Amino acid sequence: MSKNIENIKKSAKEKSDNLAKIGRDLSEIRFNYKVLDKTETKYWQKRIEDFKKYHKKGIEYYIQAHSLMNLVEKEKAGLFLLSISKLRQLGAKLLEILEEVKQNPSIMSSRDKQQSKWSKELKEKLIECSNKNLHQETDMNSNFREFYDKHLKNLLE
Repeated sequence: MSKNIENIKKSAKEKSDNLAKIGRDLSEIRFNYKVLDKTETKYWQKRIEDFKKYHKKGIEYYIQAHSLMNLVEKEKAGLFLLSISKLRQLGAKLLEILEEVKQNPSIMSSRDKQQSKWSKELKEKLIECSNKNLHQETDMNSNFREFYDKHLKNLLE
């Protein structure tokens, strides 16, 4: 039994170190979900590229967190996996909206008082989807932090 616990500790340490490395990489990307009133196609193209890079690294981070959770409590890890799936869906939706905005970036102008209903709705969808992604990540980070403090902190010390 103690050999099993030692194996879990060793595996948890490796996964925790890998998670920390991915977290550092993720923080270097510095993506911000805040929606700005930019009307240049180049800005939106860069935003899409930045989000893709950030989202890919974020999913990698959460998968690593899931594998760490899975070592000690499979049920909570399963729920966390569902959260990862939801984050993937939200990310795909955000990318879809960002592509639409890139096709017609003038809709983001806050000075345009004669915007069409479609433009206003797309801008609102972008803001809403960005907020949903941000909140999903915040919730996942909070859940993982709580899990870490309760189940993994003592194991790794």
